[in-house]
Amino acid sequence: MKDPQIDLRDYEYTLPEDRIAKFPLEKRDHSRLLHYKKGKIEHLHFYDLPDLLESNTLLVYNNTKVIPARLIFQRETGARIEIFLLQPIAPTRVIPEIMLATHPVIWEVMVGNAKKWKDEEVLTGKIQIENQEIILEARWINREDKKVEFSWNSDNIPFVDLVEACGEVPLPPYLNRKPIQEDKSRYQTVYSEKEGAVAAPTAGLHFTPEIFEKIREKGIQEAQVTLHVSAGTFQPIKVENVTEHPMHSEQIHISKETIEQLLQNTGKTVAVGTTSVRTLESLYWYGVKLLESNDQEFKVEKLYPYLERQSLPSKQKALQAILHLMEESGKDQLMGSTEIFIFPGYQFKMIEGLITNFHQPGSTLVLLIASILGENWKKVYSEALENDYRFLSYGDSSLLWL
Repeated sequence: MKDPQIDLRDYEYTLPEDRIAKFPLEKRDHSRLLHYKKGKIEHLHFYDLPDLLESNTLLVYNNTKVIPARLIFQRETGARIEIFLLQPIAPTRVIPEIMLATHPVIWEVMVGNAKKWKDEEVLTGKIQIENQEIILEARWINREDKKVEFSWNSDNIPFVDLVEACGEVPLPPYLNRKPIQEDKSRYQTVYSEKEGAVAAPTAGLHFTPEIFEKIREKGIQEAQVTLHVSAGTFQPIKVENVTEHPMHSEQIHISKETIEQLLQNTGKTVAVGTTSVRTLESLYWYGVKLLESNDQEFKVEKLYPYLERQSLPSKQKALQAILHLMEESGKDQLMGSTEIFIFPGYQFKMIEGLITNFHQPGSTLVLLIASILGENWKKVYSEALENDYRFLSYGDSSLLWL
């Protein structure tokens, strides 16, 4: 693999604190929309989106649903212990399955005020669910590995109900505020479905039923993928060589129907959000993996796309390899994981356009945007700043074309 020469300072910009959107707009689709195509920029609103897409476009959404991943416990001394769910460990690592578990579960977590929580101490909390008083307990399984077991006194209440009843919305740290009641619905896309994300796929926050009605009237096609966004999405790059930045593995779920839609699509594919891009590009590389080595494990390492190869298969051939595997094994669903790291020099295989918000300076997501726009990413971000766009998770949107 050729070592890319990337100076992170080239992907920094000054983001004033007052440009960070701390709260969502009253109407989702009234956010502004910066439209970039072939070097030209238009300033529109999100409700203009359907007019910018051709009728044979395929829009791909990430239907993950944010769970209230911050669980707050109170010690008998009064100390507040905050447990942030990161990823499941047992009895299964499959997020949809562990959310439905009705017996003890083990998660890898981050713990706020961990020094106050003793090794043998059991934290307890009382929750009212369906006229039942549920006692939820948390205990250390392995402090060093940050593993905590949760158990509760009911075998008919799934873990997801407990989290929904007592958890707090895991707002991004840069919002620097406590969640309010409005965040429960607004830090969630209107099409969210599969519980398991600890951060929202924020590009989708602008969509409304009215937007979907216009999209469908125009004949624009839709497909869904699931990537459960991890807390790693907020992790800043702290290494000089960006390729050494640890990319957290994120779980992917794809239906056979979505693979077929991607194969049948004759128009442009537009990803809604960077998580959808990461999912789609990971799909391509999984197809390559099947063709190169017949390794059937759906796992895409962060630098797998950058290995030197004499040639690469087409998108159709890669997807056909996945479809063939699913048909041979009788599977309608595919589950895998990805660490894919998209930075300048990456050649996109699956998309022609991206709908996305504006991201933090020097972040992995700005590197992804620069992969699409080249040096023009600076022009786009400068225009957004000069025209008073709102930035980050609750901020405005953009439609960018390769």
